[in-house]
Amino acid sequence: MELDADFWTARYTTGQTGWDIGAVSTPLKEYFDQLADKHLEVLIPGGGRSYEAEYLHKQGFTHVHVVDLSGEPFADLVQRCPEFPRGHLHVANFFNHAGRYDRIIEQTFFCALDPQLRPQYVQHTHELLAPGGKLVGVLFDDALFTDHPPYGGNAAEYRRLFSPTYGKLSLEPCYNSIPPRAGRELWLSAERTCSPLHLGRLGA
Repeated sequence: MELDADFWTARYTTGQTGWDIGAVSTPLKEYFDQLADKHLEVLIPGGGRSYEAEYLHKQGFTHVHVVDLSGEPFADLVQRCPEFPRGHLHVANFFNHAGRYDRIIEQTFFCALDPQLRPQYVQHTHELLAPGGKLVGVLFDDALFTDHPPYGGNAAEYRRLFSPTYGKLSLEPCYNSIPPRAGRELWLSAERTCSPLHLGRLGA
C-alpha cells in the first residue's frame, strides 16, 4: 500500500477519516493546559485537520507548526481558524522537514506510518528537537491492523524502539482517553536529554 499524498488526500475527499474525532483529544488538551510558556516552538507532524494546532493558537501559543503530506485538511483548519499563520502550515513529507522544536506532538501520526518507518520516525523526531525538548502524545496500546493503517503496537515494543535514542522515556496508560479509546492508549513522553543549563525554559 502506497501511503503517499494521493492516498491521504483521497481519504479526506471521500470522508474516510475515522481517526478524526472533530476536536483536540482530552489527553492532549489537558497536557496543553498546563504548559506555561506560550513561546515554545511546537511541531505537529501528520496534523491533518489540526484541532491541536487550532487549540494551541487560540490559547496564545505563537510558534505552532503543522506538517502533513496532504494540503487538503489544511483548508478546514483555515476555515475554522482564519488567523492561523499560513507560513506555519507545511505541505511536505515529515521526514524531509527541518527545524528546531521544543515540543513535537504525537496524535495518530505514528500509527498511520508504515511500521518499517518507525525507526526513522524515532530518529527524525530526535533530530528535530532542541536539547531538552520532548516528543509527547498518545500511542495506541492495541494490535489494530497489520496490512493497512492504523498500525498498532504495545508498550514493550515501543520501549525497545524509543529507548536507544531518547535519554528519558515514559510510557504510561492514559487515564483520560476519550471513551472509544479508553484502555487502548499510552501517554508518551520522550525527552532529548541535555545538560541542566538548557532545561530552564522548557517546563513540563
